[in-house]
Amino acid sequence: MAYDPMLVQPMREELTNLGITELRTAADVDAAMAKPGTTMVVVNSVCGCAAGGARPGVAKALAHSTLPDNIVTVFAGQDTEATERARSFFTGVPPSSPSVAIMRDGELVAFMPRHHIEGRTPEMIAASLTSAFDELCTKASA
Repeated sequence: MAYDPMLVQPMREELTNLGITELRTAADVDAAMAKPGTTMVVVNSVCGCAAGGARPGVAKALAHSTLPDNIVTVFAGQDTEATERARSFFTGVPPSSPSVAIMRDGELVAFMPRHHIEGRTPEMIAASLTSAFDELCTKASA
């Protein structure tokens, strides 16, 4: 059963206010995965480690000079179809919420599961993400 939309709206806005594109359907996910280059997919969640670590860590990472070409999010427990479809691209890793995947041309090249988010500070999460950006992405931020 999906969470109350009123409950999750502020959690959605923490990411969409950063300019992250929200994917609400499987078709949205397919369109995002079809884009060339690197795509970061944030699997958002209502849990405490999403609030205290994942979302703030992603926000800090987006200040980095190198970023993925596309940055999108799905909301686990809310947009079930989109989340399931996004996870279908994360080959070889079990479902995890929150999590962050980096895709290149639709293929998984990096994955930060919940157990790499839980108990870590936003700064630690941002450092892991920016290290992956430097290794995997070529786009410099404006």
